[in-house]
Amino acid sequence: MILRIANSTKQNPTQNANKKTHNPIIGTGPAGLTTAIQLKRYNLKPILLEKDSIGGLLRNANLVENYPGFPNGISGLKLISLFEKQMRQTGVVVTFDEVTDVDFDGLEFEVTAKRNTYYAPCLIIASGTKPKPFPIEISAQAKERIFSEVWPLLAMKNKHIAIIGAGDAAFDFALNLAKKNAVTILNRSSETSCLPLLWERAQKMPRIRYLAETTVSGVEADETGSRLRVACVRRDSNAAFDCDFVIFAIGREPQMDFLSERVKLQAPALIESGKLYFVGDVHNGPFRQTAIAAGDGLRAAMQIYERTRGSSS
Repeated sequence: MILRIANSTKQNPTQNANKKTHNPIIGTGPAGLTTAIQLKRYNLKPILLEKDSIGGLLRNANLVENYPGFPNGISGLKLISLFEKQMRQTGVVVTFDEVTDVDFDGLEFEVTAKRNTYYAPCLIIASGTKPKPFPIEISAQAKERIFSEVWPLLAMKNKHIAIIGAGDAAFDFALNLAKKNAVTILNRSSETSCLPLLWERAQKMPRIRYLAETTVSGVEADETGSRLRVACVRRDSNAAFDCDFVIFAIGREPQMDFLSERVKLQAPALIESGKLYFVGDVHNGPFRQTAIAAGDGLRAAMQIYERTRGSSS
């Protein structure tokens, strides 16, 4: 499997046509990293494409407790640092280049990114998920203080942060932020959907306030832009409160915006033929766990190796 790279800044892109064997992987979460590490062990020379930061949603994890080898759990950021150490030791290198389009011409994939275009007959997509759109209209000024992930706020201290949602992510975010801040969790339902363990821990945190049957109807910035006012309906009564930041933790969906319609239509056949692999959260629905993602990546790398061996024999 040969990867060709065309760089628009070069006068003769075909100079890069005869690269050693590569396997492009989009995304550097646990699935993409594990795929790359295993492919490197097979000497198949993966190329990891990442738009910003290594680790995917692990950057948000307060404590990963079901990943083997860490009986006391490990924070997402610490686990990422261990992944990065293993990558360095195995020689895996990340190419920071944001993928904007993926197409397939019948023979090879054309992966268009902001700095280069990559060509290969086999592609691994480990792009993870993206947050669902905000369910309400939000002004541009307010959006500067509204997030869908927790990692941008981890350095904050003595702030009031509202978290909208009642699943595992919402409560994990709250437990993380409440170490240094006041947190209010807003749940539109009367019941939570998080793990009972997370609910129990949140109840023991004095800095976490939980409001059930509370539907957010609007979020506006104040005149200075430094505070937010959250308007909501709580048990049929209008209410409002001020905070410094808001996090919407209302669910996620697969990140596949860059796939062309042709690839989407051909995906089942491409997967069956061993040309296309979806690994990790991008195709695992509600089963978004680090161990599952890593297993996905390992399986994909082993399948690619077996197909490579078969085609060369």
